[in-house]
Amino acid sequence: MEGGNTTPPNGVPTDVATPGAARPAPLEAKRDAPVGGQAVLEGVMMRGVTTWAVSVRRPDSEIETTVEKIEPWARRHAVLRWPIIRGIVALAESLKIGFRALGMSANAQLEEGEEEQEIGGMAWGMTIFVSLAFAILLFFVIPVGLTSLIKDWLNSSFLFWLVEGILRTAIFIGYIVMISRLEDLRRVFEYHGAEHKTISCYEAEDELVPSRATLYSRLHPRCGTSFLLIVMVVAIFVFAPLGLPAWYWLVLSRIVGVPLIAGIAYELIKWAGRNRDRSWVRAVMWPGLMLQNLTTREPDESQLEVAIAALDAVLEVEKPEENAYMEPIEIVA
Repeated sequence: MEGGNTTPPNGVPTDVATPGAARPAPLEAKRDAPVGGQAVLEGVMMRGVTTWAVSVRRPDSEIETTVEKIEPWARRHAVLRWPIIRGIVALAESLKIGFRALGMSANAQLEEGEEEQEIGGMAWGMTIFVSLAFAILLFFVIPVGLTSLIKDWLNSSFLFWLVEGILRTAIFIGYIVMISRLEDLRRVFEYHGAEHKTISCYEAEDELVPSRATLYSRLHPRCGTSFLLIVMVVAIFVFAPLGLPAWYWLVLSRIVGVPLIAGIAYELIKWAGRNRDRSWVRAVMWPGLMLQNLTTREPDESQLEVAIAALDAVLEVEKPEENAYMEPIEIVA
Protein backbone atom coordinates (compact mmCIF):
# COMPACT_ATOMS: atom_id res chain seq x y z
CA MET A 1 0.00 0.00 0.00
CA GLU A 2 1.30 3.44 -0.83
CA GLY A 3 1.73 6.08 1.82
CA GLY A 4 -1.14 8.49 2.35
CA ASN A 5 -3.87 5.84 1.90
CA THR A 6 -5.88 3.97 4.46
CA THR A 7 -8.34 1.09 4.25
CA PRO A 8 -11.80 1.73 5.74
CA PRO A 9 -14.19 -1.06 6.84
CA ASN A 10 -15.61 -1.51 3.33
CA GLY A 11 -12.19 -2.58 2.10
CA VAL A 12 -11.72 0.14 -0.56
CA PRO A 13 -8.80 2.54 -0.01
CA THR A 14 -9.50 6.26 0.16
CA ASP A 15 -7.08 9.14 0.12
CA VAL A 16 -6.95 10.61 3.61
CA ALA A 17 -5.76 13.92 2.18
CA THR A 18 -9.00 14.43 0.28
CA PRO A 19 -11.94 13.65 2.56
CA GLY A 20 -15.15 12.95 0.70
CA ALA A 21 -13.34 12.07 -2.53
CA ALA A 22 -14.90 9.33 -4.65
CA ARG A 23 -13.65 5.87 -3.79
CA PRO A 24 -11.79 4.08 -6.58
CA ALA A 25 -13.59 1.13 -8.14
CA PRO A 26 -12.63 -2.30 -6.79
CA LEU A 27 -9.96 -4.11 -8.78
CA GLU A 28 -10.99 -6.93 -11.12
CA ALA A 29 -8.97 -9.78 -12.60
CA LYS A 30 -8.83 -10.05 -16.38
CA ARG A 31 -8.21 -13.80 -16.62
CA ASP A 32 -9.98 -16.94 -15.51
CA ALA A 33 -8.19 -19.54 -13.39
CA PRO A 34 -9.31 -23.15 -12.76
CA VAL A 35 -10.10 -22.49 -9.11
CA GLY A 36 -13.37 -22.01 -7.29
CA GLY A 37 -14.88 -22.20 -3.88
CA GLN A 38 -17.79 -21.90 -1.51
CA ALA A 39 -18.55 -20.07 1.71
CA VAL A 40 -19.20 -22.32 4.71
CA LEU A 41 -19.88 -21.72 8.40
CA GLU A 42 -17.20 -19.27 9.58
CA GLY A 43 -14.99 -20.27 6.70
CA VAL A 44 -14.33 -20.94 3.04
CA MET A 45 -13.79 -24.03 0.90
CA MET A 46 -11.41 -23.61 -2.05
CA ARG A 47 -10.98 -26.08 -4.86
CA GLY A 48 -8.34 -26.52 -7.51
CA VAL A 49 -8.15 -29.33 -10.06
CA THR A 50 -6.91 -32.21 -7.92
CA THR A 51 -7.19 -30.75 -4.42
CA TRP A 52 -9.72 -28.99 -2.22
CA ALA A 53 -9.31 -27.41 1.19
CA VAL A 54 -11.62 -25.92 3.78
CA SER A 55 -10.42 -23.34 6.32
CA VAL A 56 -12.56 -22.37 9.28
CA ARG A 57 -12.20 -19.86 12.11
CA ARG A 58 -12.70 -21.90 15.28
CA PRO A 59 -14.34 -20.48 18.44
CA ASP A 60 -10.83 -19.97 19.90
CA SER A 61 -10.06 -17.70 16.88
CA GLU A 62 -7.52 -20.13 15.41
CA ILE A 63 -7.81 -21.15 11.74
CA GLU A 64 -8.33 -24.86 11.15
CA THR A 65 -7.57 -26.13 7.64
CA THR A 66 -8.34 -29.54 6.16
CA VAL A 67 -6.96 -30.60 2.78
CA GLU A 68 -8.19 -33.47 0.63
CA LYS A 69 -7.14 -34.83 -2.75
CA ILE A 70 -9.78 -35.57 -5.39
CA GLU A 71 -9.97 -37.63 -8.54
CA PRO A 72 -12.22 -35.56 -10.86
CA TRP A 73 -15.13 -37.66 -12.12
CA ALA A 74 -14.69 -36.26 -15.63
CA ARG A 75 -11.35 -38.06 -15.93
CA ARG A 76 -13.01 -41.46 -15.68
CA HIS A 77 -14.35 -41.47 -19.23
CA ALA A 78 -14.05 -39.24 -22.29
CA VAL A 79 -17.83 -38.87 -22.60
CA LEU A 80 -17.91 -37.13 -19.21
CA ARG A 81 -15.80 -34.34 -20.70
CA TRP A 82 -18.18 -33.60 -23.55
CA PRO A 83 -19.82 -30.14 -23.56
CA ILE A 84 -23.07 -29.99 -21.56
CA ILE A 85 -22.34 -33.40 -19.95
CA ARG A 86 -19.16 -32.09 -18.32
CA GLY A 87 -21.15 -29.30 -16.69
CA ILE A 88 -23.67 -31.73 -15.18
CA VAL A 89 -20.81 -33.91 -13.88
CA ALA A 90 -18.90 -30.93 -12.43
CA LEU A 91 -21.99 -29.56 -10.68
CA ALA A 92 -22.81 -32.92 -9.13
CA GLU A 93 -19.23 -33.28 -7.94
CA SER A 94 -19.23 -29.74 -6.55
CA LEU A 95 -22.44 -30.43 -4.61
CA LYS A 96 -20.86 -33.47 -2.98
CA ILE A 97 -17.70 -31.59 -1.99
CA GLY A 98 -19.69 -28.54 -0.89
CA PHE A 99 -21.88 -30.48 1.52
CA ARG A 100 -18.84 -32.26 2.97
CA ALA A 101 -17.15 -28.90 3.50
CA LEU A 102 -20.26 -27.61 5.29
CA GLY A 103 -20.15 -30.62 7.63
CA MET A 104 -16.49 -29.99 8.41
CA SER A 105 -17.15 -26.32 9.13
CA ALA A 106 -20.02 -27.21 11.48
CA ASN A 107 -17.83 -29.63 13.44
CA ALA A 108 -15.09 -26.99 13.70
CA GLN A 109 -17.52 -24.73 15.59
CA LEU A 110 -18.07 -27.26 18.37
CA GLU A 111 -16.84 -26.27 21.81
CA GLU A 112 -14.22 -28.39 23.56
CA GLY A 113 -15.82 -31.58 24.85
CA GLU A 114 -18.67 -31.60 22.35
CA GLU A 115 -18.82 -34.68 20.16
CA GLU A 116 -18.31 -34.30 16.42
CA GLN A 117 -21.11 -35.53 14.18
CA GLU A 118 -19.90 -37.90 11.46
CA ILE A 119 -22.43 -38.00 8.62
CA GLY A 120 -22.42 -41.08 6.40
CA GLY A 121 -22.64 -41.25 2.64
CA MET A 122 -26.33 -42.19 2.68
CA ALA A 123 -27.18 -39.16 4.83
CA TRP A 124 -25.24 -36.85 2.50
CA GLY A 125 -26.95 -38.40 -0.48
CA MET A 126 -30.39 -37.78 1.04
CA THR A 127 -29.43 -34.20 1.94
CA ILE A 128 -28.40 -33.46 -1.64
CA PHE A 129 -31.52 -35.19 -2.99
CA VAL A 130 -33.87 -33.20 -0.75
CA SER A 131 -32.08 -29.93 -1.59
CA LEU A 132 -32.35 -30.58 -5.33
CA ALA A 133 -35.97 -31.67 -5.03
CA PHE A 134 -36.83 -28.46 -3.19
CA ALA A 135 -35.09 -26.34 -5.85
CA ILE A 136 -36.83 -28.14 -8.71
CA LEU A 137 -40.20 -27.82 -6.97
CA LEU A 138 -39.78 -24.11 -6.21
CA PHE A 139 -38.21 -22.92 -9.45
CA PHE A 140 -39.66 -25.30 -12.05
CA VAL A 141 -42.74 -27.21 -10.90
CA ILE A 142 -44.51 -24.34 -9.13
CA PRO A 143 -44.06 -21.84 -12.01
CA VAL A 144 -45.37 -24.26 -14.64
CA GLY A 145 -48.19 -25.30 -12.31
CA LEU A 146 -49.31 -21.74 -11.68
CA THR A 147 -49.07 -20.84 -15.37
CA SER A 148 -51.12 -23.93 -16.24
CA LEU A 149 -54.00 -22.47 -14.22
CA ILE A 150 -54.36 -19.74 -16.86
CA LYS A 151 -53.32 -21.91 -19.80
CA ASP A 152 -56.72 -21.68 -21.54
CA TRP A 153 -56.90 -17.93 -20.97
CA LEU A 154 -53.45 -17.40 -22.53
CA ASN A 155 -54.36 -19.65 -25.49
CA SER A 156 -50.82 -19.33 -26.89
CA SER A 157 -47.71 -21.44 -26.42
CA PHE A 158 -45.59 -18.29 -26.82
CA LEU A 159 -47.43 -16.47 -24.04
CA PHE A 160 -47.37 -19.59 -21.88
CA TRP A 161 -43.59 -20.04 -21.85
CA LEU A 162 -43.07 -16.28 -21.60
CA VAL A 163 -45.32 -15.98 -18.53
CA GLU A 164 -43.82 -19.13 -17.01
CA GLY A 165 -40.28 -17.85 -17.58
CA ILE A 166 -41.04 -14.46 -16.05
CA LEU A 167 -42.73 -16.12 -13.08
CA ARG A 168 -39.80 -18.53 -12.59
CA THR A 169 -37.28 -15.69 -12.67
CA ALA A 170 -39.41 -13.57 -10.31
CA ILE A 171 -39.64 -16.43 -7.80
CA PHE A 172 -35.87 -16.90 -7.96
CA ILE A 173 -35.12 -13.21 -7.45
CA GLY A 174 -37.69 -13.04 -4.65
CA TYR A 175 -36.03 -16.03 -2.97
CA ILE A 176 -32.60 -14.35 -3.21
CA VAL A 177 -33.99 -11.12 -1.76
CA MET A 178 -35.63 -13.04 1.09
CA ILE A 179 -32.53 -14.98 2.15
CA SER A 180 -30.38 -11.85 1.81
CA ARG A 181 -32.41 -10.32 4.65
CA LEU A 182 -31.72 -13.20 7.06
CA GLU A 183 -29.35 -11.93 9.72
CA ASP A 184 -28.17 -15.48 10.48
CA LEU A 185 -26.70 -15.69 6.96
CA ARG A 186 -24.89 -12.36 7.07
CA ARG A 187 -21.52 -13.83 8.07
CA VAL A 188 -21.86 -16.57 5.43
CA PHE A 189 -22.37 -13.83 2.85
CA GLU A 190 -19.30 -12.03 4.17
CA TYR A 191 -17.25 -15.20 3.72
CA HIS A 192 -18.79 -15.50 0.25
CA GLY A 193 -17.38 -12.06 -0.50
CA ALA A 194 -14.01 -13.13 0.94
CA GLU A 195 -14.00 -16.16 -1.36
CA HIS A 196 -14.62 -14.01 -4.45
CA LYS A 197 -12.04 -11.39 -3.52
CA THR A 198 -9.39 -14.03 -2.84
CA ILE A 199 -10.01 -15.84 -6.14
CA SER A 200 -9.90 -12.54 -8.06
CA CYS A 201 -6.67 -11.59 -6.30
CA TYR A 202 -5.16 -14.92 -7.36
CA GLU A 203 -6.46 -14.56 -10.92
CA ALA A 204 -4.82 -11.13 -11.08
CA GLU A 205 -1.52 -12.74 -9.98
CA ASP A 206 -1.42 -10.33 -7.06
CA GLU A 207 0.06 -11.09 -3.65
CA LEU A 208 -2.29 -13.29 -1.63
CA VAL A 209 -2.50 -11.24 1.55
CA PRO A 210 -5.61 -9.62 3.11
CA SER A 211 -4.41 -6.08 2.42
CA ARG A 212 -4.27 -6.85 -1.31
CA ALA A 213 -7.28 -9.15 -1.59
CA THR A 214 -9.52 -6.54 0.03
CA LEU A 215 -8.95 -4.24 -2.97
CA TYR A 216 -10.74 -6.61 -5.35
CA SER A 217 -14.41 -6.77 -6.20
CA ARG A 218 -16.62 -9.10 -4.20
CA LEU A 219 -18.55 -9.80 -7.42
CA HIS A 220 -17.29 -12.61 -9.65
CA PRO A 221 -18.54 -13.63 -13.13
CA ARG A 222 -18.48 -17.35 -12.23
CA CYS A 223 -20.49 -17.03 -9.02
CA GLY A 224 -23.23 -19.58 -8.32
CA THR A 225 -25.75 -16.73 -8.01
CA SER A 226 -25.04 -15.66 -11.60
CA PHE A 227 -25.14 -19.29 -12.69
CA LEU A 228 -28.61 -19.81 -11.23
CA LEU A 229 -29.94 -16.68 -12.91
CA ILE A 230 -28.63 -18.01 -16.23
CA VAL A 231 -30.41 -21.30 -15.49
CA MET A 232 -33.70 -19.41 -15.15
CA VAL A 233 -33.20 -17.64 -18.48
CA VAL A 234 -31.94 -20.70 -20.38
CA ALA A 235 -34.99 -22.66 -19.20
CA ILE A 236 -37.26 -20.27 -21.11
CA PHE A 237 -35.62 -21.16 -24.43
CA VAL A 238 -35.23 -24.88 -23.73
CA PHE A 239 -38.90 -25.36 -22.90
CA ALA A 240 -40.27 -23.08 -25.64
CA PRO A 241 -40.24 -25.73 -28.45
CA LEU A 242 -42.32 -28.15 -26.36
CA GLY A 243 -45.52 -26.19 -26.97
CA LEU A 244 -48.54 -26.84 -24.75
CA PRO A 245 -48.90 -30.57 -23.99
CA ALA A 246 -51.02 -31.92 -21.14
CA TRP A 247 -50.18 -30.55 -17.69
CA TYR A 248 -48.50 -33.78 -16.53
CA TRP A 249 -46.16 -33.70 -19.54
CA LEU A 250 -45.39 -30.06 -18.76
CA VAL A 251 -44.43 -30.93 -15.18
CA LEU A 252 -42.41 -33.99 -16.24
CA SER A 253 -40.52 -31.98 -18.87
CA ARG A 254 -39.54 -29.39 -16.25
CA ILE A 255 -38.11 -32.09 -14.00
CA VAL A 256 -36.35 -34.09 -16.70
CA GLY A 257 -35.03 -30.98 -18.42
CA VAL A 258 -33.16 -29.61 -15.39
CA PRO A 259 -29.84 -31.42 -16.08
CA LEU A 260 -29.82 -30.23 -19.71
CA ILE A 261 -30.53 -26.65 -18.64
CA ALA A 262 -27.83 -26.79 -15.97
CA GLY A 263 -25.31 -28.16 -18.47
CA ILE A 264 -26.05 -25.39 -20.99
CA ALA A 265 -25.91 -22.70 -18.29
CA TYR A 266 -22.60 -24.09 -17.08
CA GLU A 267 -21.06 -23.80 -20.56
CA LEU A 268 -22.33 -20.22 -20.85
CA ILE A 269 -20.95 -19.04 -17.52
CA LYS A 270 -17.67 -20.88 -18.13
CA TRP A 271 -17.33 -19.14 -21.51
CA ALA A 272 -18.29 -15.77 -20.02
CA GLY A 273 -15.61 -16.16 -17.35
CA ARG A 274 -12.95 -16.64 -20.03
CA ASN A 275 -14.25 -13.68 -22.06
CA ARG A 276 -14.97 -11.26 -19.24
CA ASP A 277 -12.94 -8.51 -20.89
CA ARG A 278 -15.45 -8.15 -23.77
CA SER A 279 -17.84 -5.28 -23.19
CA TRP A 280 -20.93 -7.06 -24.54
CA VAL A 281 -20.22 -10.11 -22.37
CA ARG A 282 -19.96 -7.86 -19.32
CA ALA A 283 -23.28 -6.27 -20.28
CA VAL A 284 -24.98 -9.68 -20.51
CA MET A 285 -23.49 -10.80 -17.19
CA TRP A 286 -24.37 -7.52 -15.44
CA PRO A 287 -27.75 -8.68 -13.99
CA GLY A 288 -26.10 -11.71 -12.37
CA LEU A 289 -23.35 -9.55 -10.93
CA MET A 290 -25.93 -7.18 -9.47
CA LEU A 291 -27.69 -10.11 -7.77
CA GLN A 292 -24.39 -10.91 -6.06
CA ASN A 293 -24.78 -7.65 -4.16
CA LEU A 294 -27.47 -9.56 -2.24
CA THR A 295 -25.56 -12.82 -1.68
CA THR A 296 -22.18 -11.30 -0.80
CA ARG A 297 -21.11 -8.77 1.82
CA GLU A 298 -17.83 -6.91 2.29
CA PRO A 299 -15.58 -9.13 4.45
CA ASP A 300 -13.11 -7.92 7.03
CA GLU A 301 -9.43 -8.84 6.86
CA SER A 302 -9.80 -11.71 9.35
CA GLN A 303 -12.32 -13.34 6.99
CA LEU A 304 -10.03 -12.75 4.02
CA GLU A 305 -7.26 -14.39 6.04
CA VAL A 306 -9.39 -17.54 6.30
CA ALA A 307 -10.19 -17.59 2.57
CA ILE A 308 -6.51 -17.08 1.71
CA ALA A 309 -5.53 -19.92 4.08
CA ALA A 310 -7.82 -22.27 2.16
CA LEU A 311 -6.47 -21.24 -1.24
CA ASP A 312 -2.86 -21.34 0.00
CA ALA A 313 -3.47 -24.90 1.21
CA VAL A 314 -4.58 -25.88 -2.30
CA LEU A 315 -1.64 -24.09 -3.94
CA GLU A 316 0.83 -25.86 -1.65
CA VAL A 317 -0.29 -29.15 -3.21
CA GLU A 318 -0.88 -28.17 -6.84
CA LYS A 319 -0.65 -25.40 -9.39
CA PRO A 320 -4.14 -25.45 -10.95
CA GLU A 321 -3.03 -23.96 -14.29
CA GLU A 322 -0.39 -26.67 -14.72
CA ASN A 323 -2.98 -29.38 -14.07
CA ALA A 324 -5.75 -27.83 -16.17
CA TYR A 325 -5.04 -30.24 -19.02
CA MET A 326 -6.12 -33.08 -16.72
CA GLU A 327 -9.53 -31.58 -16.05
CA PRO A 328 -10.95 -28.93 -18.39
CA ILE A 329 -13.85 -27.98 -16.13
CA GLU A 330 -13.70 -24.72 -14.24
CA ILE A 331 -15.47 -24.81 -10.92
CA VAL A 332 -18.09 -22.11 -10.37
CA ALA A 333 -16.85 -19.61 -7.79
